[in-house]
Amino acid sequence: MRQTPRQVGGGRERAALVRQAKKSITRGSKSFSLASKLFDRATRERVWLLYAWCRRCDDIADGQDHGASILKLDDATTKQRVLAIRILTERALQGQPTAELAFDAFNQVSAECRLTQEEANDVIEGFALDAQGWRPRTEEDLMRYCFHVAGAVGVMMAKVMGVSGEDHETLDRACDLGLAFQLVNIARDVSDDDAAGRCYIPLEWQAEADLPPGMRLRPEYREQLVALVARMLDIAEQHEAAARFGANGLRFRQRWAVLSAAGIYGAIGRKVRAAGPHAWDHRIHTSAWSKLGFVARGFVDAIRGAPEPEVWPKHTRGSLMTAARMAGPPAPMPMTPLPDEA
Repeated sequence: MRQTPRQVGGGRERAALVRQAKKSITRGSKSFSLASKLFDRATRERVWLLYAWCRRCDDIADGQDHGASILKLDDATTKQRVLAIRILTERALQGQPTAELAFDAFNQVSAECRLTQEEANDVIEGFALDAQGWRPRTEEDLMRYCFHVAGAVGVMMAKVMGVSGEDHETLDRACDLGLAFQLVNIARDVSDDDAAGRCYIPLEWQAEADLPPGMRLRPEYREQLVALVARMLDIAEQHEAAARFGANGLRFRQRWAVLSAAGIYGAIGRKVRAAGPHAWDHRIHTSAWSKLGFVARGFVDAIRGAPEPEVWPKHTRGSLMTAARMAGPPAPMPMTPLPDEA
């Protein structure tokens, strides 16, 4: 059988992919959309293309098959949805059309920025964990989950910004930023996650705080919950400080965008901490004017540069990647023939 020829962007025009990706980030994340405008045009468009893939994967995994799509998964199980994500992503990385605009966008950006199957698999594994109903037992479990759903995305975003795949120091710091963002998300969304039957606070932490399973939002246990969330935000702040320091090695506009996004998410974490037991009475966010203020502050921070952290995070990209590989299935045995002894 004749193979389908490789087609960058799945055969779609790049401009059309960019337009749809811009709509995706504008609708999906006001914070990231604002920060992306600080990049130069080429970087900005690539960030949009990568975001569109991340957003679409998340929608498929959660059963939100809306928008212009021919993918029909209305009756699919969560595992089948993750399998669909894997298959479409693999096709995209092979340069094959997928008939799914967001995956064709990933085809485009992966070709331009040399994104790899392993990097994509790291992100998809986060969706797989949620599909299994997985919950973190230890702090290490929590951080491994954060690596999959955000730290690995940070690494890919760094490559989209032009960071070499060999520049491990900068990629480590990009991972730190993703980890910080995800920890803040978890801290803010305790109530929303609880309503969806999810909890990402490690079971060991809850046991240490004498917090009974499933009772974290009850008024009589709010004090313990506040303490555990503060513990999570402490870790987030360490990773944010490391990421800010790593941004010193980026070009100015990239550094400005990264520091602006870090400021916005850092502010959300501080508001959660300050709200104490009332942090989950309503969803905490930052206003449009506050976001603009952090963009202005990010400009100043980008000029000044960030100091080296006094305390480096305990969890590194290397250790989290090792944990992820150890937790994954065994690698397939190579099927190459043995060399001829003669």
